[in-house]
Amino acid sequence: MEVSGGIRHLLFSYVLINGILITLEAKEEVLLDMRAAGRELGWLTWPPNVEREGSQKSQVGWEVHQRTLNGSQFYTYQVCNVEEREQDNWLRTTFIQRHPSASRVFVELKFIVRDCNSFGEGTLTCKETFNLFTSESDADVGTTFRKGQFRKVATIAPDEITKRNEMHLNTETRYVENLSRKGFYLAFQDIGACVAIFSVRVFYKTCPATVKSLAVFPETVARGGEKQVLREVSGTCVENAESEEQPRIYCTLDGEWVVPVGQCQCKPGFEEAEDSCRECQPGFFKADASSSKCEPCPDNTQRLNPGASFCPCMAGFYRAHTDPITGPCSGLPSAPKDLEATSNHLPAGKLLLSWNPPEYTGGRDDITYSVLCQRCESFECKPCGEKIRYDPASMGLTVTRVSVSELDAHFNYTFTVEAHSGVSVLVNEAAPRTARLSSTTLTTSLQHTDPPRIASMRLVERDSTSLSLSWDVSPRQLVQSPSVHYELAYRKKDNKLDVTTYVVLKLERSSVKISDLAPGTAYLVKVQAFSSDGSSGGSSVEEQFETLSDEHLNKTGVILTSAVGGAIMLLLVIVILVLCRRRSNSHARQGPEDAYFSNPEQLKPLKTYVDPHTYEDPNIAVLKFATEIHPSHITKQKVIGAGEFGEVYRGILKGPGRKEVAVAIKTLKPGYTEKQRQDFLSEASIMGQFTHQNIIRLEGVVTKFKHAMIVTEYMENGALDRYLRDHDGEFTSYQLLGMLRGIAAGMKYLSEMSYVHRDLAARNILVNTTLECKVSDFGLSRVLEDEPEGTYTTSGGKIPIRWTAPEAIAYRK
Repeated sequence: MEVSGGIRHLLFSYVLINGILITLEAKEEVLLDMRAAGRELGWLTWPPNVEREGSQKSQVGWEVHQRTLNGSQFYTYQVCNVEEREQDNWLRTTFIQRHPSASRVFVELKFIVRDCNSFGEGTLTCKETFNLFTSESDADVGTTFRKGQFRKVATIAPDEITKRNEMHLNTETRYVENLSRKGFYLAFQDIGACVAIFSVRVFYKTCPATVKSLAVFPETVARGGEKQVLREVSGTCVENAESEEQPRIYCTLDGEWVVPVGQCQCKPGFEEAEDSCRECQPGFFKADASSSKCEPCPDNTQRLNPGASFCPCMAGFYRAHTDPITGPCSGLPSAPKDLEATSNHLPAGKLLLSWNPPEYTGGRDDITYSVLCQRCESFECKPCGEKIRYDPASMGLTVTRVSVSELDAHFNYTFTVEAHSGVSVLVNEAAPRTARLSSTTLTTSLQHTDPPRIASMRLVERDSTSLSLSWDVSPRQLVQSPSVHYELAYRKKDNKLDVTTYVVLKLERSSVKISDLAPGTAYLVKVQAFSSDGSSGGSSVEEQFETLSDEHLNKTGVILTSAVGGAIMLLLVIVILVLCRRRSNSHARQGPEDAYFSNPEQLKPLKTYVDPHTYEDPNIAVLKFATEIHPSHITKQKVIGAGEFGEVYRGILKGPGRKEVAVAIKTLKPGYTEKQRQDFLSEASIMGQFTHQNIIRLEGVVTKFKHAMIVTEYMENGALDRYLRDHDGEFTSYQLLGMLRGIAAGMKYLSEMSYVHRDLAARNILVNTTLECKVSDFGLSRVLEDEPEGTYTTSGGKIPIRWTAPEAIAYRK
């Protein structure tokens, strides 16, 4: 047959040009390959072959042809009954097993279609297209063939038609989707065309395993349908990388990865290298999880092994508590230079210390100075004591001079001036202060002072045979000086005869008791003070003191005894009167009001805040107690949690004329009910009425726009319960006590405002960077039920009674 011979000629031509290289961006998993199967195709043709007159077999449908090229066999299916009417020839593949995840497969056809015009005018029924069908099944049905079980996929038409002396190979790809059973068949229907099928390849596409943004994504079958174009795939970070949220990416129907969401970042001590995280090289470090490169270790730090998250300080160098871990280390400052003291043109007992800054500051600019004074005598030095005055101060000096006053003359003073910086507190304090490398000392003494003078004398105690006296010395500081001594002279006063004979006592203290005196006698006394160099400011004025007589002592004893007895009697009378009056008052006060005040139910605190639930419209309460913020002033940065009403973001609030402040932003999730919106606004209305440093501060609300928000101050350390678990054992008792005090202060304020919190738990206490604790979460409803289970119901679920304030149970709040 001429037509059949033309097809065979074209087959050989195709084999010669079959060096076609196919490059696919996506990975293809082949389910059926006609060329790879060779002669083991076993495809079913319908209708079956029939015999005509003369026992000459004739193929009326699809037939397979075999050729050999370079020792390899080549098979094709062809049909060319263009001269016969009403053609309905079917070619069905074998049963194709489907991958469970592949609901969409591709069918790639390579074929030739002859031009109907090349057969002459007698082929009026000739076609130039054929049809592709499919049928799903859970098992191989063998040779059973029912056309009604097949559904049409597409009509296959060539892009180029093959004419008599030329060949045009067409490649068409169609897809079959929404497959759900274990396998399927493909079928090709000929309705009167001259077709040769060279290749049928059935495959599904997969997005190949890949690494993107340091996240590993597994090989994923590309699937979809009318409603699902992209398939979301979750990945995992590569080794030594981490992410705040799980990385995701989407696999398209064509097997390509698109739209990665989330990014993994190398952990501290690692940097990105191609698609992995490698350790920082020795001498480099990275302190946090980020996409940045490792940095060289800063000055005065050690170069450790690979993978350093920070570079520790070298011996003799330190970081202050406020220094960043990424910064350089600092040394201790050297001693101040040129320390000197001068007392010229200064009042007595005063000198001026001055010095120059240290030559080496340790690489810091926070240098301060301290001054220590010691008074030395007989090879022993003691602190000068609190009487010494420093101007402007003795500690935390930022200037290089200080005035010292209230000093005594003729004493050796040793002054030590020490330079400090932010790292000085980290140095071992066991070394003597005067031996530290950051200090310098100076020993000096004052030679000039005013001579001591007796300022006043007074009688301390007397009896019939003795007088106890004391006196003051000017300058005052000489009173305690062991170098000052005194001479006291006294004589008996005689009005008849001028007696000039004195008794002289040499004393080391500014007080004395003179004994062996005559009763009822007047004595004249004077005192003179001497300094260590023997100078004196002169004697005091002679003053008169008199001893008691014996008769006066007897009268005094009688008067004292009478006074004591009278006082005891008066005390007994007062006690009896008080007891009687208290008993009568206890009966007289008992009245109807006592029953009222003795009943705990009547002692409910007066409300000083306004309950927003009393408003018919919650918007009115919000406008009254909260500030409306325009959404353009708010910038969301990242999700930090999820609350009862929606997600909670960290963000920035930048109002007109205000600085940027970090805030927490509570949002109302989409699809909320009116009840949820009222509870959401009620929390803001309650929070807006409180002003206390231990209560979370409301910055404002957004209610006039589509997305409602509550904006509060941002607490960097988050909830107290998690913060304590993450830093277990790191706090001192004083820090914990301060945190407890803050919580108690906040709850005391709420109690004074007559507000019952109903859910005081560590998870509802927020902590900032200064470890200041603040009470939060005012969103619980007021519904309280009588249940034996020890819980009460809120809008967010059931809350144990153990977290509930006693008032909430007692007063049904």
